[in-house]
Amino acid sequence: MYLPETVLTNKDIEAFCDTTDEWIRQRTGIEERHKVTPGEGTSDLALRASRMAIKNAGIALDDLDAVICCTVSPDQILPASANLLHGKLGLRDIASFDINAACSGFMAGLMTGNALIKSGVYKTILLVGAEIQTNRMTWKNRDTAVLFGDGAGAVILQASENGYGVLTTHLGSDGSNYEVLHLPLGGSREPFTKENLDEDAYTIYMKGPELFKRAVIKFVEVSQEALDAVGLTMDDIDLFVPHQANARIIEAAGQRMGIAPEKVVMNIQKTGNTTAASIPIALHEAVQEGRVKEGDHILMASFGAGLTWGAAIVRW
Repeated sequence: MYLPETVLTNKDIEAFCDTTDEWIRQRTGIEERHKVTPGEGTSDLALRASRMAIKNAGIALDDLDAVICCTVSPDQILPASANLLHGKLGLRDIASFDINAACSGFMAGLMTGNALIKSGVYKTILLVGAEIQTNRMTWKNRDTAVLFGDGAGAVILQASENGYGVLTTHLGSDGSNYEVLHLPLGGSREPFTKENLDEDAYTIYMKGPELFKRAVIKFVEVSQEALDAVGLTMDDIDLFVPHQANARIIEAAGQRMGIAPEKVVMNIQKTGNTTAASIPIALHEAVQEGRVKEGDHILMASFGAGLTWGAAIVRW
């Protein structure tokens, strides 16, 4: 994983946004987030996390067959940030592409990578979730601007026959309700103009209470779907690594799922919502803290814009 060195605290945000540290903490659980310096791009963060993942996995660059980058904040409109990451790593001519599934991006990438490996197309894949959000927030919109942070997390997926690894992956979406969480400007329907750039170009619109309710419900439903697929119960889960969107959502989902709080990984207080990067960042920290043992069953789940949701169970 990689988090930029600059830390942006709630107190820092009070200076330029109509909010308070107490307001942010009570509603989100966030205390601080990391912020890039001018000129840094998503592929730069992805590069740092990727190098660490490659080293930790004990593989060579030439072992990689594909690069998948999950992001909603690419370095530029084209090419894909995965292409830029490919070049920065100095890889041979292998496949590289982006996936945009918002906060469920890493789950979508995991399902894609797992399917490519199980089908025999590839043996080893670099899967990265990387985001930069802080440099394009509309800070007068405190409901969403205070939520996000920058960072990247990466994993190596590799073919295995020993019963470990990805046991099951599940995705879902509801495009009819995309307006619950969306950023309308900057695409082909409403491209940037001088006028709207001067207004609210990067305003993310969110229906908070509705999003909260839907997120908790789908966290529970898709997690149960994953458990049922492999014949496990929540008691069999050793660690739950949810997307870090909001501490209150994570707590409510955990209670409904009946999973012990000590089995839940939560780092949103120091990272904010890093979108597609949040699950691999949280997973890496859990491994570094000794919370993951060989043979553990790890449940990962997400919910985000789209609306999208996903879950996966991994045997470590």
